[in-house]
Amino acid sequence: MSADSKPSPDVNQVIDPDRALVPEVIQVNERRVARGFWPKMRRVAARIPFASDALSIWWCARDPATPAAAKGIMFAALAYFVLPTDAIPDILAGIGFTDDAAVFAALLAVVGKNIKPHHRDAARAWLARVTADD
Repeated sequence: MSADSKPSPDVNQVIDPDRALVPEVIQVNERRVARGFWPKMRRVAARIPFASDALSIWWCARDPATPAAAKGIMFAALAYFVLPTDAIPDILAGIGFTDDAAVFAALLAVVGKNIKPHHRDAARAWLARVTADD
């Protein structure tokens, strides 16, 4: 875009979260996460540096006090994490989780203010239990 050109007229419009987050999609993501999150976390928690963030997001997304728009975005990121097929396969040593880490970093930048200390405390407690068992 050149300095003289003007942006599209709707560039500065705010996205209405009630219209941007389709309830059916949120429900599909929530079911996908419910089935796959804990099995995957048990397998990979010790190997991924963002495990605490993923767990905090999980507890925040399940919290009734979290706004619906934030929940929808969180479940989308968690669904991407549990999908067996993603941009960089998780089985690739060293780089397999970089795409997941990037998704969580972007998510935290957008809706991270919704994650409360009790969500982070629950994540740390779960990680402490799991790593103590190993």
